[in-house]
Amino acid sequence: MPRYTPFYSRTSELCQSHSWLEWSGFLAANMYELHHLREYWAIRTAAGLIDISPLYKYHLHGRDALKLLNRVVTRDISKLAVGQVLYTPWCDEQGKVIDDGTLHRLGENLYRLTAADPTLRWLQDNALGLDVQVDDVTEEIAALALQGPLSRDILDSISNPLISNPLISNLQYYRLTQTTIAGVPATISRTGYTGDLGYELWLSPANAERVWDAITEAGQPYKLRAAGQLALDMARIEAGLLLVATDFVSAKKTTFAVQKSTPFELGLGWAVKLDKGNFVGREALRKEKERGPAWATVGLEVGWESLEGVYRSFRMPIHLPQSAWSVAVPVYADGQHIGKATSGAWSPLLKKYIALARLRPEYAQPGAAVNMEVTVEAHRRLAAATVVELPFFNPERKRA
Repeated sequence: MPRYTPFYSRTSELCQSHSWLEWSGFLAANMYELHHLREYWAIRTAAGLIDISPLYKYHLHGRDALKLLNRVVTRDISKLAVGQVLYTPWCDEQGKVIDDGTLHRLGENLYRLTAADPTLRWLQDNALGLDVQVDDVTEEIAALALQGPLSRDILDSISNPLISNPLISNLQYYRLTQTTIAGVPATISRTGYTGDLGYELWLSPANAERVWDAITEAGQPYKLRAAGQLALDMARIEAGLLLVATDFVSAKKTTFAVQKSTPFELGLGWAVKLDKGNFVGREALRKEKERGPAWATVGLEVGWESLEGVYRSFRMPIHLPQSAWSVAVPVYADGQHIGKATSGAWSPLLKKYIALARLRPEYAQPGAAVNMEVTVEAHRRLAAATVVELPFFNPERKRA
């Protein structure tokens, strides 16, 4: 039976749609109103408040915490300073991605790792012989994402400047700070899953409702809205951010090689530091880098006129999905199957029909012309699309 997050008393009051999904055993709102579009626009033009408590969270502490992390993940953790955050994938011995998440350095020998899937056993298995303690703190930490161009103004109005170091307004991209909100302690990191200016808040579940109330009250002049998973999914596709179990399959959850992916194939080669020393999957990734990956992850922009033509052949106007889709569809070029689009959406902001896709590298250059399958009334047709670099949406305010 799904459990309730520490914010459920507030999210359930707002969830007029009664549309929920199960996320890591917790109930998470799909959308609060009968349609998710206003929540999406809040993220892009004002601020959206998202309950992300179901994320798995692990504390790693002890003399060998750094050694364990450098053994497990593909980034070089020795370069992570106290108060800094980084994104990283981690792989199996074959260099196939198991999961990804953010790593927060909270102290000299204290780190917090977030994950989409349960990771405690994997961390403990790799900790054999090391002086490190790994704790699952998923239910000990409530978490919120405050995302959007006005998120900084809202936090500045309620955080305690005497405690924040640095001030929220000066907090740099992928850094964290300790502060108080509504008189209770909280950690704020300048991170998120929307590709926009945004923050994530980490606090005790006992203080969850108090902090939610303080943020929603302070956010009223800024048109803050609670946002659900449907709005978040559209935003993350615009940002070119991959979702496990949608855009790739965890190597721990499949025995089929065709379903597994490496960081290079997922466009995450920048996060693989082969020169940092040994880590799980390093040798396989080194060989892959030498020969080149079998797949490339790119963006697709589907041509509007081509879509019109497809629907016109059925004497219909264009009728696109109202929310993001996540069922893989084939992509073709030169009469050949060259890959698949794994998720996509109509972007209200960009006014484009976009998709994340994994293609054979020879067809993955920006500007390349391909065809993506679309289904109309159970008939499969091809719509012209253009390969583009990711992300689709990357505002300066995200890092400024």
